[in-house]
Parts: sequence; C-alpha cells; structure tokens
Amino acid sequence: MRDVLQYPTALTIAGSDSGGGAGMQADLKTMQACRTYSTAVVVGLTAQNTLGVQGAYPTALDVIDQQFASIFADFDVRAAKTGALFDRDHVLQVVENLKKYEVTNLVVDPVMVAKGGAALLDSAGIDALREDLLPLATLITPNLPEAELLAEMPIASQDDMVVAAHKIMAAGAKNVMIKGGHGHGPVVYDYVLLADQVGFWLTGDRVATTSKHGTGDTLSAAITAYLAQGESLSVAIALGHQYMNKIIGQPLNIGHGHGPLNQGQWPTTIAQQGVNHEV
Repeated sequence: MRDVLQYPTALTIAGSDSGGGAGMQADLKTMQACRTYSTAVVVGLTAQNTLGVQGAYPTALDVIDQQFASIFADFDVRAAKTGALFDRDHVLQVVENLKKYEVTNLVVDPVMVAKGGAALLDSAGIDALREDLLPLATLITPNLPEAELLAEMPIASQDDMVVAAHKIMAAGAKNVMIKGGHGHGPVVYDYVLLADQVGFWLTGDRVATTSKHGTGDTLSAAITAYLAQGESLSVAIALGHQYMNKIIGQPLNIGHGHGPLNQGQWPTTIAQQGVNHEV
C-alpha cells in the first residue's frame, strides 16, 4: 500500500553503461537531479565508453525476476521507465514483471541503437516491444529513427512526425512523444500526442556539441521523476523538456567521443568550481 509520507521513488529498468553517460547511470543521475529517489532493475551490462559499445551482456532472466521481487517487496514505486532491453526474451521478461507488479506511470524509451551506432535491441526484440511492451506504456519517447521503425514509415518533416505519432498511438501507445534531435536546422522540434488526441510542439535550440550521449535516457528519466512526484503527464513532459534544454548547453569535457550530459549542472571547469586541492 502506498505510504504518502515516503519520498517519491521511481524505477529504471535498463542496461548499465560502464562509461556512465547513458543507460541506467544517466537515469540515476537525472532522477537524483530532479529530486526523485531511483531504484533499478539491471537488464544487462555493457562494456561502453564515449567511443562506442565494446560488448553487451544481458542479465539472466531469473535475476531480473529477483530484482523486481526485491524492489516491490519494499519500495513505493510511483513511476518507472524502461531503456535498453537487449532482445525479445528480455523484453518479454520485463513485460511479465510489469504486469505482475501492476506498474503504473510507465515511460518507455525504446532504445534500439546506441549513439555510436551499435544495435541495442534485435529485430525480434523490436517486435516484442511493439506488440507487448507498447500497450503497457503511459508514454513512449522514440527519437526519429526509432519512430520510423515503430511507425513503419520514413520521417522527413514535421508533418511526418505528426502522422508517425498517430500511427504509433494506433499500435497501442497511450501517449507519444517523438523527439526531433536527429533532425536538422537551428531548432529542435519534439512532437507530443496525448491520449485525448491533443497534440503540441516543444522546441529548443540545437546546440553544437558532441556531449549528447544519453539524451534519450535523460529526458525520459526526468519525465519519470516528475511523474513519481505526482505531476500530470503533460506537466511532467514540460518539466522534463525544460530540464533537458537547461543541461544540453552545459557540456562537460569528458572522454574522447560522444561525451555525457551534465545532469548535475556542474560548473564546466575546475576553475569555475573553485576546488581547493590542498591537503
């Protein structure tokens, strides 16, 4: 039973990024920054850095069950999100547990390809995501390439984004947010289609930086955090989008490839931090 006195708690169901920029690590940092406590079900491990994914190792299915059981035996999870789920068997195992524990306020980030190009969900897994996970989602947040796969159509314009959102909704999604970060031009356009058929655009300046690793994870985690706090979906989306716009222009100089986001909004240099290293 929900204890209203407990601190807002969310759950991330995703893969671990050893480089710390995306996946579960991005989710945990983001939820912390958005003042929500996060529990975690590790669906798989990756050997990964800013240069790419060097290996992917899915978690044993019974271990996924055990993690869910431990979390729901103790924590008051008020919202959850999924990230990289690796393959069909893992998608279906996660779906089974989401149903078993009657998880609500579920945000599905349909992670299919890493920023560096490595596949993070096989073709059978994409089918399972579309057929079995999508109907459980309160909100699905595909980027343009993912939306093209889910809607089974090319997306070359804002009009296409609207059509794709309706197709994804017709496939079973309750609410859809198509992210336009893979588009072109000085402005990024995200399109939101809600269950009541109300659609609206969210915009942000396109920032010229390579430090965008984990953007999808971060946005969906922020929305999840605000849902856990009791915000309505439309407000949670707006707050998550506002948070993303705030941090995208404050990159940290980390790694030598697609660098991580600055979820904590740290000063970007040691000089700005005023750190004293004297001992």
